[in-house]
Amino acid sequence: MEQDVVRESARAGRVVLWEESARDGAQAKTLMSAAFRVRLARAQGRMFGADGPRHVVFAAGFPAVCGEEFEAVRRVAVEAEGAVGVAAVCRGRSADVRQALAAVRGTANARVMVVVPASEAMAHTMTHRPARDALESALALVKDARDTDDRVAVDICLADASRADHGLMGAYAGTLTAAGAGTVVLADTVGVHLPGEAAELFARVGAAAGPDVVLASHLHNDLGLGLANTLEALRAGTRVVSASWLGIAERSGMAATEQLLFLLAHDPARTARLLGTDTPAWWTAPDLTALPRIARTVSAETGVPLTVTTPVVGTGVGTISTGTPFVHPDLFQPFDPERLLGIAPTTVLTQLASARVVTAVAARLGHVLDPEQARQATAWVKTQAYRAGRAVVDDTAFAAYLDGLRTLPAARS
Repeated sequence: MEQDVVRESARAGRVVLWEESARDGAQAKTLMSAAFRVRLARAQGRMFGADGPRHVVFAAGFPAVCGEEFEAVRRVAVEAEGAVGVAAVCRGRSADVRQALAAVRGTANARVMVVVPASEAMAHTMTHRPARDALESALALVKDARDTDDRVAVDICLADASRADHGLMGAYAGTLTAAGAGTVVLADTVGVHLPGEAAELFARVGAAAGPDVVLASHLHNDLGLGLANTLEALRAGTRVVSASWLGIAERSGMAATEQLLFLLAHDPARTARLLGTDTPAWWTAPDLTALPRIARTVSAETGVPLTVTTPVVGTGVGTISTGTPFVHPDLFQPFDPERLLGIAPTTVLTQLASARVVTAVAARLGHVLDPEQARQATAWVKTQAYRAGRAVVDDTAFAAYLDGLRTLPAARS
């Protein structure tokens, strides 16, 4: 039996990220190639150095979808081995579980996650049986999977946990763990919870489950609260948390990996207060400077845009366009993007630009403006923005304007 490093990490108080962009992200109408899934898994694991498998479970896909999907999951399991733990996800059917086992078999830190309905409504829809019967069948699936290959960890995801009976889930979480389940994932499948309700879910199920159970979160973002609810799960003692790059997942997605990682790693003292413990969140803290680069590659692969307002990795991070933030940038940002993320500060021209901003951008382009030229250039920038109907005036257009000014001295190097 192979050591379950996810259980080990969680029980030691360390945070484990369950990455869903390749699997649940597909339900956001995206499709990652097998090669890109391998590349992403490796990059995410490298953020934690040699401790990648102890901090990242990469849900590589859903093998039952088709032959191509099975091969993609298999390729990730083989080629990303050692960088992360790789999971295959499946329905609660014996044939699907065996297929998922085959997709990851023979690789280190391999897992399968079996999705089982927990609420009465979801159980009757998915299995045409009561929730208790669905949970009882999950127990049989765990035992069968462990008998088939005890080197592969088996996790149970309780779908629609947000509308299920807390006591029933807690009791079965304990029984499933005793039968060999690695983690029990509580899923707010429809993203209905408010933060206080999420906190209650994890606290009550955890209390009913007992100390040997490792709970995990899988919380959707339909009300815009996926990240807040995930933080509540962490506050309640959960240490395995699902997220997805750029937040891509079914419907409105889930907590964004880049946001969650940044929140938990950029200020260790603040994280300790959130988690309620002095135990460090990481065996090896993640390299946050990798976040913007990885996010850009995910955006390019999936077509999901990075916008000016995307937190942590968006195009607006580290940019300044108005006067007071230009003079006192530290007062207008919650962290130093250059120090923490490797994003150098950039001054951009918009209709809100002051003469100081315009002068600074001109200097970056190789021109020194006297006060009168700065006044004229500022007026030109504002007119240009409104004429084009776009806030940002690009450097090329501004450079052409500056080149047309007469008696403009060259900047000294």
